[in-house]
Amino acid sequence: MPMKAYASYAEWKKDQSPRNRRLIGALERIVEGVAPDWQRSVKWGQGSWVDEGKPKVYLHAEPDHVQLGFYVGAKLKDPSKLLAGSGKYVRHVKVRTPKDIDAEAFEALIEQVRR
Repeated sequence: MPMKAYASYAEWKKDQSPRNRRLIGALERIVEGVAPDWQRSVKWGQGSWVDEGKPKVYLHAEPDHVQLGFYVGAKLKDPSKLLAGSGKYVRHVKVRTPKDIDAEAFEALIEQVRR
């Protein structure tokens, strides 16, 4: 099935379930608290943040969770062992409920991407 195209981040977010929109809102506050200068975008069908045109962090929504993902996640130090994935570059954290949000650990990961 072809990837769904969105004209904007707002359109992407609006297309997500109400449950996931609540999780997305909480994750947005964390990302934008650490990197307020990044721009919201849609990359590869996912809500993303870019800096100077380079994708940094993404949100990928599934029916039962939202992934907070890092395009260079394989290079990040992850002392809390939150990151999942086995690809060459990308890693993510699955967020199923608000209780899964570890703001301090997520902020530390995002800060590494800012450097």
